Amino acid sequence: MASFIFTATKTTIMNISHMALSAGVASLVTLLIGFIWYHPKVMGTAWMKAEGLTEEQLKKGNMGLTFGLALILAFVACFMVVTTTVIHQMGAFGMIGGGGATDIKPSFNAFMADYGTAFRTFKHGALHGTMLGVALVFPIIAINNMFSHKPWKLTFIQAGYWIITLAIMGGIICGWTEDGFHFA
Repeated sequence: MASFIFTATKTTIMNISHMALSAGVASLVTLLIGFIWYHPKVMGTAWMKAEGLTEEQLKKGNMGLTFGLALILAFVACFMVVTTTVIHQMGAFGMIGGGGATDIKPSFNAFMADYGTAFRTFKHGALHGTMLGVALVFPIIAINNMFSHKPWKLTFIQAGYWIITLAIMGGIICGWTEDGFHFA
């Protein structure tokens, strides 16, 4: 039972191992989109200028450590925040007391058998990922940058990266079920 979050009568709806795998793959999106978004020919040059950085300053950092920590933090964000935001069934799971629930009613299993994979598509997850980026991440970045007296251009570059990244991450996590990948 430790590897399963909850089960329905016929199939496993969510499995911790599967969720960790999809969150791990979605975490890689942060690096992939970052390589593209922050490339000098895309937003990289504008980002460095708005941030007040030079290539020499960026080369001084420990890039292995930076990318490693970024990947770990992206996994935490995927597993904890994005997963609970884009998979509606997590709300039903919370209603029964989570993983420690011992008194799971037949009505819950019936509900999950009927609706356990409802809205589990890339398209739906991308919608929720975009909403998360626009309604949560953009305001956080904007507030931080306003108090740091950073230009709005930097805010839009940073938020744009996260909105696109969260859309793709949400799509992967929501669309990738144990039954396969569902686009629409």
